[in-house]
Amino acid sequence: MLLTLREGMAREVQLTMAIITRADLKLSKGKLAAQAAHAAVDAAFTSSKVAAKQLADWRANGARKIVVVARNLEHLKRIYGEARADGLVAEMISDAGHTEIPAGTVTVVAIGPAERDEVDAIIGSLPLLS
Repeated sequence: MLLTLREGMAREVQLTMAIITRADLKLSKGKLAAQAAHAAVDAAFTSSKVAAKQLADWRANGARKIVVVARNLEHLKRIYGEARADGLVAEMISDAGHTEIPAGTVTVVAIGPAERDEVDAIIGSLPLLS
């Protein structure tokens, strides 16, 4: 996707989605994958309502996603709040409680799709999920 600047020059804009999980929850790989999928789907649905062209551009260019780790619930909520304050799509996921953790446990946040620079300004210092 190209963004046209005032001077007539264009710069490439990368769109990305970030999934942020909690380090303090020791979720199984399958549970974490399901929670990340819930977040990505919710963020995409919200984007389809408020930023349809950006969602289409993101999908057309590979639907880049990154998964990073927040320290705990408070850290995750701060990240979510920053994203919302910056006007980005952000979805917070709470578990239904059918398997590993109690109902209502906040597990992950998705941000975007949005310009990579905007997302990185919020989550750029967080470690990648390993």
